[in-house]
Formats: sequence, structure tokens, C-alpha cells
Amino acid sequence: MITVVIADDHHLVREGLRALLEKGDDIKVIGEAADGLQALELVQTLEPNVLVMDIAMPRMNGVQAVEQIHKLGKKTNIIILSMHSNETIVRRALQKGAKGYLLKDSFKEELLLAVQATNRGASYLSSAISDALLADVYDPEASNDKIEPLIPLTSRESQLLQLVSEGYTNAEMAELMYVSIKTIERHRQNLMTKLNAHNLVDLIRIAIKHGLILIDD
Repeated sequence: MITVVIADDHHLVREGLRALLEKGDDIKVIGEAADGLQALELVQTLEPNVLVMDIAMPRMNGVQAVEQIHKLGKKTNIIILSMHSNETIVRRALQKGAKGYLLKDSFKEELLLAVQATNRGASYLSSAISDALLADVYDPEASNDKIEPLIPLTSRESQLLQLVSEGYTNAEMAELMYVSIKTIERHRQNLMTKLNAHNLVDLIRIAIKHGLILIDD
């Protein structure tokens, strides 16, 4: 039996995904998460075989959650489910450790195939995403001038950037991230420097351009 956790910030979407997945005789949904932090917690406690996760979620987006789960050394295989087909975003998700990437308008049967494939350790991309992209992602010698270069952020900086884009105050971010307000202020300044941003609007604009934050789809 393949155990699955679903993560999406829309309740109706989670219900639909559960109904679809449980049509498979070999699949059992054992948990649901409404944001990236909850997804991370469920992977730690339930250790599912597969996590099916939206990429644009509050508090911690899908790419950030993938990175954190990968760092924990969990064996859970992750499938990103999204409306975003931008190559920069797809590339970032796969490089951080996702095994699959499906577009939300894919054929429903593809999700079942993706869960079964990733459970075996194989990669699975939506048919709308080219094989060339997958080869390029896993080829360290490959280059593509059309893709925005990755900006190296720490996991803390990445999470804080997502929270800033959602309008959290320094005090609220400090509470969520279990750090001091002074630490939050230091991370914010580091972000401004790394992204060469002069103000908050500039910071968000640059972050969206490079796929560092995602707007809810």
C-alpha cells in the first residue's frame, strides 16, 4: 500500500485529490495539510511514501517545503502539483528534491501514474513539460541562457521572503520561525543585499522574477 499525504491550501482541492487518489487500490491517503509548514510536520510524524503538494501555499511554499524535507533525510517522494509551468520554477523544485511535477490541468490519470512512479523512486513530469527540461535539470554541465540564474538563499532567508510577501510583520515572523525580532531584521537586510533591492516592492518584484516566491494559484 502506498501511503500519501496531500498538501493544498484549498479544502475543496484536497477533497478532490483524496477522492481521486483513493480510487487506486494500492493508494491510501493518511493526512492532509493546508500549508507548507503543516506538510513538513506531517511528513515528519507520518512518514508517507509520497507527498502530493501544491507549490503556492502560505507560510512556506512548496519549493521551500521540498528543501526542508530533503534536508531531514526523509524517504518521502514528493510530487509538486501546480498551475505554474515556468521553467525557472520547475527547475528549482526538481533541484531541491522533488521527484515529480504535474500541472493542475493534467489528465487525472497522470496523478495516479505519478504517485506509483515516484513511489518506485522514478521521476515523473507532466506531459506538458518537456523531456529536455528534465535532462537539463539533472545534467550539471547543461546550461540554458533563457533560465534565470539561481540566487543562493539560506532556508531561513527563503522562508522569511515568503512570509514577507504575505504581509507578516517582523514580530509575527519571529514567532513563526522561533527567532528574535533582531534576527528577523538581520535576515531582511541580507535579503535586500542579495537581491539588490532598494525597498519592499523592489524585493518582491525581484523575488517573483527569479521564482523565489510564488503567488497563490
